[in-house]
Amino acid sequence: MSIDLKHLRYAEAAERCGSFRKAADLLALKQSNLSRRIRHLEEYLGVVLFERTNGGVRPTLAGRDFVSGVRRVLNELQLVVDGATAVGRGEAGYLAVGFYTSLSAGNLRSTLSDYSHRFPQVRINAVEDERSRLCIGLRNGTIDIAIVTGEPDAEGCGSMALWSERILIALPEMHRLAAKDILNWADLKRERFVLSTRDPGPEIKDILTAKLVAPGESLDINHHDVNAESLKSLVSAGRGITVVCESCMGSVPPGMVFRESRDGNGSTRVGFCAYWMPSNENPALRNFIRLLEERCPPVANGYGTLGASSQTPDPLP
Repeated sequence: MSIDLKHLRYAEAAERCGSFRKAADLLALKQSNLSRRIRHLEEYLGVVLFERTNGGVRPTLAGRDFVSGVRRVLNELQLVVDGATAVGRGEAGYLAVGFYTSLSAGNLRSTLSDYSHRFPQVRINAVEDERSRLCIGLRNGTIDIAIVTGEPDAEGCGSMALWSERILIALPEMHRLAAKDILNWADLKRERFVLSTRDPGPEIKDILTAKLVAPGESLDINHHDVNAESLKSLVSAGRGITVVCESCMGSVPPGMVFRESRDGNGSTRVGFCAYWMPSNENPALRNFIRLLEERCPPVANGYGTLGASSQTPDPLP
């Protein structure tokens, strides 16, 4: 005879109830079946687990020790079962989220915060990297979902349009333009810019070129292989001005301010989208996509492509 899991449950219930009859009622069994199974268990173990009396049963010394161990096994097994169930529902496990913009503020940060609140047992791994390497991570499975700028267009990927953010100018607080609440793009024509060679630096450069460069003209740009946070530090140190997405506003180094730049079409905005592999079966990813769909419904999600937008701008905090 091999020990069946249900035999262990029978013994545990009998010890807890102090009666084969009560244990059988609890387990929806016939008392004779439960009594016979426990007797077979005792024969297999070669020890008496329970003393039978007219008033019920009580465990022997060996039975007390056996049932104590059984309870540990059953509790640990239940933890394993509950854990597997939670992972299968996307309520536990791991989720790798790739991005290349700031997490100091904005929709991405608030989305991750909301997700963590809903699914506290899911461990989020935030991966900041270039768009090309994020795409590689999606395809090899090291990244579950990537949140990037631009329109969804990656072949073979699932994708959805998300939110849009204003483009802002970061400049030293003593800069001559810092006194203005709103800038015109024409105000920036002769400024020195510090931009990152990393994403979304090239897209930012394209915006500056479209807004400021006439035929035969060029921009004064110093390129640095740094992230958005380091760019702001360069600005605060007086190395130039830069252009950032609105999500960078959560962290402001001393000596630096943000200003919005507009033209006749209003604010300039950059759209964000999400990419994932349809073959990715991570349940935590499915829940994250559902959350994105809640927060960014297809209609009226404020999504716009790179460039000018006629939307009414939000006030700077």
